[in-house]
Amino acid sequence: MATLSARALAGIPEIRPGDDLAEAIATAAGPGELKAGMVVAIAHTVVSKAEGALVDLATIEPGPRALELGRGQGRDPRVVQVALEQSAEILRAERGVLISRTRHGFVCANAGVDSSNAAGRDQVLVLPADPDASARSLRARLAELSGLARAQAPAVMITDSFGRAWRHGQTDVAIGLAGLAPLDDWRGRTDAHGLRLHATWLAIADAAAGAADLVRAKDSAEPVVLIEGLERFVGAEDGPGALALLRPAAEDLFS
Repeated sequence: MATLSARALAGIPEIRPGDDLAEAIATAAGPGELKAGMVVAIAHTVVSKAEGALVDLATIEPGPRALELGRGQGRDPRVVQVALEQSAEILRAERGVLISRTRHGFVCANAGVDSSNAAGRDQVLVLPADPDASARSLRARLAELSGLARAQAPAVMITDSFGRAWRHGQTDVAIGLAGLAPLDDWRGRTDAHGLRLHATWLAIADAAAGAADLVRAKDSAEPVVLIEGLERFVGAEDGPGALALLRPAAEDLFS
């Protein structure tokens, strides 16, 4: 029977634009703690901060649509404007919720614009420009800092909180990935009773992101979680990234 363990990593300082996030993680983990087969799950907020993906709301002039939506939803129209600019398509704008398809292809609330963990009251965070590229870069840097061969580097996963159709609450999902198989396809295989499986396609990365979310309290300032037990899904190559988890728009039944 497999065992899975996840623990939040203490000691990550406040990350600012230009900071070496991988170095902060390696320092907090300590010598020998970052291992082959491990998954390092990182909340996107610190990745966005390190990459300077912050927007100063004082520089934002909301347009007519942002002003209309802001009034209708009781929200700061400047934040709405940022969400509109981060969106490739607006799918829903009702009941105080803005659901969009981001330029990455993610379907989420407010295009992933986040004010809860921004450094200043008049700032918001946006998603990294290319979360898969960010994960690959962090993985390479962690390998360098930990003295591991590139092929032995821990996998890196960048996460964000998403809602789910038909269900209350949010859970973290993978939006950036390097070194971890995003999916495990069981279609065509058989179950324990020999029945052929037709739809079983396990979202490995999203399940791991949800596990990380459980041990990282939202108010704990612990944006990094170390996960062990997924070695069979961690590979030497960076792999296809989290974009492999996205359902094509033509197959999307909800938006």
